[in-house]
Amino acid sequence: MNSELRILIVEDDKLQAYLLQKLLENLGYSVAGVTSTGEEAVELVPKLEPQLILMDIALAGEIDGIEAVRRIRESNSSVNVIYITGNSDPSHKERAKQMGFVDFLIKPINKSILVDSISKTLN
Repeated sequence: MNSELRILIVEDDKLQAYLLQKLLENLGYSVAGVTSTGEEAVELVPKLEPQLILMDIALAGEIDGIEAVRRIRESNSSVNVIYITGNSDPSHKERAKQMGFVDFLIKPINKSILVDSISKTLN
């Protein structure tokens, strides 16, 4: 059942991205793709058609995760987003709220909290 949910990981830390991908796959989720930039995420969403994006806020490239979601929303407003960030600055969460999200998680990510957040997208 979990494999029906296609997830795009947008994380510029290669180790974090790899660990997150392995965790999701071990839990039975389908990882549609992994990228380190917001620009590439914007390009990949129409091609990969994920139902969920795990989006870091601070990314490689010219745009951050919040701006990437804004651009994605222009063409695909139905995709769910869980922000995952190492920065607990309240201004990030306020900006993210404007784009809409399922959850806003602070690193390091607790496995059970991540699973709970993902399950919100299935309801």
